[in-house]
Amino acid sequence: MIKFFLMVNKQGQTRLSKYYEHVEINKRTLLETEVIKSCLSRSNEQCSFIEYKDFKLIYRQYAALFIVVGVNDTENEMAIYEFIHNFVEVLDEYFSRVSELDVSFFHCYEPSFPQYLAKHRPVRIR
Repeated sequence: MIKFFLMVNKQGQTRLSKYYEHVEINKRTLLETEVIKSCLSRSNEQCSFIEYKDFKLIYRQYAALFIVVGVNDTENEMAIYEFIHNFVEVLDEYFSRVSELDVSFFHCYEPSFPQYLAKHRPVRIR
């Protein structure tokens, strides 16, 4: 189960955060700081899966943006890794070329995004 979803720039500033479990605001700030530090300090040669406290962090870097997803221990890491990539592909389609500014725009117009996603859902070939 996904616990949280973060989009962060290389400077460690959170650009988008979504929590799927209640976390108090002051604890969110501490959690985000520690999670961001953990992900940004790793080299490109290191694995994108991190064991962190009682959950796992799965992250991917796209240019200057890091996307970090916190999940419970039973979640499939590769499925989440692919989910992140699919999410970025949808954003790229929605905005033509995703940038940090687009993420801020996306956050402001998030309610309209599900309608776009429903119209442009990828077709699965089996």
